[in-house]
Amino acid sequence: MKNLTLHTPEGVRDIYNSEYEERLEALYNLRKCFKDSGYMPISTPTFEYFDTFSKEVGSCKSNEMFKFFDRDGNTLVLRPDITPSVARAAAMYFSDTDEAVKLSYEGNVFINYHSLQGRLKESTQAGCEFIGDSSVDADAEILTIVVNALKNIGLKEFEIGVGHIDVVRGLIEAANLDDVQEEKLINLISNKNFFGAKELLEQAEVSKGLIELFDITGKIMNSPKEWNSYLDKAKKYKKVYDALEYLTKLYELLSKNGVMDYISFELGMISEYKYYTGIIFTGYSYGVGEPLVKGGRYDTLLSHFGKEAPAIGFAITVDQLMLALKRIPLDGMTDEV
Repeated sequence: MKNLTLHTPEGVRDIYNSEYEERLEALYNLRKCFKDSGYMPISTPTFEYFDTFSKEVGSCKSNEMFKFFDRDGNTLVLRPDITPSVARAAAMYFSDTDEAVKLSYEGNVFINYHSLQGRLKESTQAGCEFIGDSSVDADAEILTIVVNALKNIGLKEFEIGVGHIDVVRGLIEAANLDDVQEEKLINLISNKNFFGAKELLEQAEVSKGLIELFDITGKIMNSPKEWNSYLDKAKKYKKVYDALEYLTKLYELLSKNGVMDYISFELGMISEYKYYTGIIFTGYSYGVGEPLVKGGRYDTLLSHFGKEAPAIGFAITVDQLMLALKRIPLDGMTDEV
């Protein structure tokens, strides 16, 4: 029988020596960047009540949470996502203020992925939450912080893809599909199977004009000029049109902030987190399969905890960030040979 006392459970690992020192330095630099941007630190518990992350919140699937019980029989979970924890804390400690609240955090999250996925079940996140401001300026600020934080920490090659939840949502609503068709279409778009999506729409007898507008979900664009040709068709569908106009304003602000070299627009982007209500974004670096950063706007999440306040935030996955940073010296050595 295998001696388990010398082994860690599947999905977790020990980090030590130089690797841990580099990790601590990265976290220190992220913390400094967040503080310099005006975001004050907050620490939330490693485990909370199940309701903080329930289906109504829209965070993580129930079967992917680590659950246990306290002495009173309450269901507790190891946090799978820090954003709902920060939202709960903000609703509790800043309930009497209408002023914007800027918070930063770092901590471990726990997701019970299927063993065959080979993914870490415990990972470290660091991020910011901008609570109480619904403007496009707040969205631009958060994205600018993401880019500057990754640059300041030494990452050279990365890209942040930005979408808007109402592009896909508005198109699907306009298609007027049944529940089964809608779920299948969302899966096809999520998996970037746009030929399959087009076939499904044709079989559902969706209008040709709307099917042509669905083409926008399969494109990665660098500026609003590239979606201008879709605007006339989008005028028939207010949710889609408003989302494209919003992204145009966001582009203008990000251009002024000088960060567009690291940002593109992915208009077919969908998130597994159900609490997002506006822009969503995901960041990748070359050679790293999992996202470095995820984020978006969640204007209704705090209402679950009793506070009506818009918000936007992001989380950098430190484990993926460290993998990306390791590539930098390797690339330099390759260039010298």
